[in-house]
Amino acid sequence: MRLSFNELRWLKRAALDSNRPLESLVQRRINREPLQYIIGTQPFGALDLRVRSPVLIPRPETEDWVIRLAEHLCSSYSSRPISLLDLGTGSGCIPLLLCHLCPNIVATGIDISPNAVQLANENATLCGVPHSRYKASLCDFAHPGFPKAEAINPPYDILTSNPPYITSDEYLQLSDDVANFEDPTALIGGYDGLEFYRLIARLIARDGFLSPEAVVALEVGHSQADAVCDMLNPTGFRTSIWMDPWGKKRTVIAQRR
Repeated sequence: MRLSFNELRWLKRAALDSNRPLESLVQRRINREPLQYIIGTQPFGALDLRVRSPVLIPRPETEDWVIRLAEHLCSSYSSRPISLLDLGTGSGCIPLLLCHLCPNIVATGIDISPNAVQLANENATLCGVPHSRYKASLCDFAHPGFPKAEAINPPYDILTSNPPYITSDEYLQLSDDVANFEDPTALIGGYDGLEFYRLIARLIARDGFLSPEAVVALEVGHSQADAVCDMLNPTGFRTSIWMDPWGKKRTVIAQRR
């Protein structure tokens, strides 16, 4: 592959900043490794997050809805602490940006990947968010005993998630940049991409897991928003859909009726 002018410029800066040979960084990019992993960081809102394979790289469509959600939360919960649970926290990008933008949020992130949990907690330290406001823990929200896990302390005011949502067939069509470097368990959401939304619908339907005025914010694939709304509506929530800057139905927002 040929590097663009900007890619080469960013790699030169990374080589200089980290005292690494430029040739090795260029070769990694030629081998299709994502630029963010080579540089080691990714901007996300006002934050500069550490990134490394195989933990997913934060995407701009996620950044967009998280900033929008922060504006909603800051206006709706202006005077009291907000408890937040982030399912599949990855790099910690969602709860850490929300903590940065809303000083009254106290967040818990859970993930099944030890790599993700370690990176998320590193990012909390890097971003100046203390463990009293955000901590990532190793936990599987698909496990039947999850609501009683040690890391979980319901009820939560906010539940966020950017779960795996591509289908098994779609995974086979991904570019080498993604397929060879990002964790497939953080990408594939079952045969139809909706496996984890079914789990989330059952979870939020549990008595006492969410507070009476809870808000749920879920990132979805470009063709999944209506199906996810259909899953959440019977749980006693009313749903709405947020578009991303590229005109895709990107986020399902659910609130108590």
